[in-house]
Amino acid sequence: MKETPKELGKTKPDERVKNRSSFRQALIRPELGGICGTILVFLFFLLTASDSGMFSAAGVMNWSVVSSQFIIIAVGACLLMIAGEFDLSVGSMIGFSGMSIALLSVVFGLPMWVAIIATFILCMAIGALSGWLVIKTGLPSFIVTLAFLFILRGLTIFAAISTTNKTIVGGIKDAAEGDWLAPVFGGKVFTGLFQWMGDNGWIETFERGFKKGQPVVEGIPMLMVWAVILLVFAHWLLTKTKFGNWIFASGGNAQAATYVGVPVNRVKILMFMFTAFCACVFATSQVIEFGSAGADRGLLKEFEAIISVVIGGALLTGGYGSVIGAALGAIIFGVVQQGLFFAGVESSLFRVFLGAILLFAVILNTYIRRMITGEK
Repeated sequence: MKETPKELGKTKPDERVKNRSSFRQALIRPELGGICGTILVFLFFLLTASDSGMFSAAGVMNWSVVSSQFIIIAVGACLLMIAGEFDLSVGSMIGFSGMSIALLSVVFGLPMWVAIIATFILCMAIGALSGWLVIKTGLPSFIVTLAFLFILRGLTIFAAISTTNKTIVGGIKDAAEGDWLAPVFGGKVFTGLFQWMGDNGWIETFERGFKKGQPVVEGIPMLMVWAVILLVFAHWLLTKTKFGNWIFASGGNAQAATYVGVPVNRVKILMFMFTAFCACVFATSQVIEFGSAGADRGLLKEFEAIISVVIGGALLTGGYGSVIGAALGAIIFGVVQQGLFFAGVESSLFRVFLGAILLFAVILNTYIRRMITGEK
């Protein structure tokens, strides 16, 4: 029996394609664990610390700044992990880059903008070297970057002591005075808006002292601006560009990706460089804000970045993850760290709380993904 023209025009469903409802598709999104964890954390502190000032203007700014710090390093770690690699030298890179800026500007007298640009170039070159060694030697990135963790930390301490006989170098605020680039990392924006809000009683102002009449929150720190810029850029890169597909392909199956023309080696080296860039942004903002650099800065930040990414739903094996999820994991970090202080809870419980959230997020993501996809 011949098919009619009307029947021929119909598109037959492809039996090889498994159809999923929108709800089931949403359940396997990598951000699910991060979303659930964020909701639970906010509910917990709304119940336990709502009257402590945690959700006042100053309190919100407090944990938002901390969360922004985590977001900056988590964004770089996320793209690198999706590409199938790790960087355990992030924390040491933060200490190294901060000390580099301090020594170049304060000790050697270079203009602050020269010190900042030179440090960014140096750190991204080190990131490229890490990626190149991983590719050329075939060693796991875990081992290569673990080596750089010790190398960079040792160089930071050696450089500080050999030039100043100290492990903390101050004087950065004076060196940055009048510099055109320093405010890009250490300034504040929307100060006029916040002053207007304070004048009109929308936010609290200081009642006495030399700051009388000034709002308790003077503006949005550039650290938070950088967090938003990097988050938006990384999300756009990962989800809207061909290069983003290359990142997923490089982490999912590097050999197969190479066969279809994906420049896997170039992708991975660029992701190591981007991770170093993010660490340098973090360090630059920190030294400009504090006015000093310490050889021990950035300690354990590499693990905090990786945990944020894992909470956000990324797989340790690569090829799967979300920048938005990583940002949610970073927000959980910031809220918990500061929220325990506001709630009057012993600060040592921070990592206990964090470990519990990590386990919950990973188990939830894994269970639901297996339930929906039929994986074993």
